[in-house]
Amino acid sequence: MANGKSWLKALLEIIKVIFESSRSNTTPSTWHQHVVPYEGDWAVRREGNKRITSKHRKQSTAIIKAKRLAKKHKADVIIHREDGTIRERIACD
Repeated sequence: MANGKSWLKALLEIIKVIFESSRSNTTPSTWHQHVVPYEGDWAVRREGNKRITSKHRKQSTAIIKAKRLAKKHKADVIIHREDGTIRERIACD
């Protein structure tokens, strides 16, 4: 029976190491909202997401939407230019 307990103890230790290493590699998710050019229009995209949150014809409309979302989650709005470079960062807390 002692052999069975040591095997179980080793297995639990391995599981613990795997779990802790997977947690340390993940970056905390943020709610920062990016206003980016998208298919000739403007889009709001949450930081780290590939999908867009919303699409707008005007950048100013996208900024309003991004500010609303960012304020709700105490995050920032990052506004990009048409070439994709960052124009401005606004803290909405």
